[in-house]
Amino acid sequence: MTITYSINDLADVAHKLIQNSTHKTWLFNAPMGAGKTTLIKQLAKELGVNEMASSPTFSIVNEYLGTNDKVYHFDLYRLKNEEEAYDMGLNEYFDEDAWCFVEWPDLAQNILPENIHTLSITIVDEHTRELNFV
Repeated sequence: MTITYSINDLADVAHKLIQNSTHKTWLFNAPMGAGKTTLIKQLAKELGVNEMASSPTFSIVNEYLGTNDKVYHFDLYRLKNEEEAYDMGLNEYFDEDAWCFVEWPDLAQNILPENIHTLSITIVDEHTRELNFV
């Protein structure tokens, strides 16, 4: 599914993505500044997270409690190698029945579960993004 959207459309986009989801692990591929964290905040809100989701750039993972499930937001940008992902227990998070939103997933390719969604965000212009959801 491909969606072109602006920031004003985020609530509708998040709702549509959750409704069309068949897996709880989502990988976010996009350049810096494309809106990965902004979209993940809206997805967390759609899943019933009441506290403000923020980027886990320095903590690597943030955990939130949604209406029915836990929501994990990973930012793997600072990982140096796959061994660091194992050391932080990344594989154990995927064993839970929780939503896992993963930014910068490249170093975790061998750790990720089989059933995932991939989201690619392209910057169209200052106010518009194109999202490809597979």
